[in-house]
Amino acid sequence: MKQPKEAGFAERRNNAVAAKKLLLQKFQAAPKPDDPEMIARRAEREATAAARELRQAERARLNAEAAEAKRLADAAAAAAEAEAAAAREIAEREREAQSEEERKAERDRRYAARKARKR
Repeated sequence: MKQPKEAGFAERRNNAVAAKKLLLQKFQAAPKPDDPEMIARRAEREATAAARELRQAERARLNAEAAEAKRLADAAAAAAEAEAAAAREIAEREREAQSEEERKAERDRRYAARKARKR
């Protein structure tokens, strides 16, 4: 295994200064905010953001329309179900009334037959 080289104070200081210089050069080489390339990138990001907002607004509008259509369809279905239930209720009442009339007619027939037998 290699023995690490013991660096002296001066060498460590020189290495730190060199690292700071490299870091400074890196930041100085970076494009400035008023650089045409940076302005073009910023404009591209803004255009992308605007397009995204438009797509989101369109999606929200379509979702709202779909929700409204679903609400109207549900309301129409509920109204149709209520109407069908009312029609079933009316039909049931008519059947009950007819059944009651038939029972009364049968009772009256039996009563008349009993009276006829007694005479």
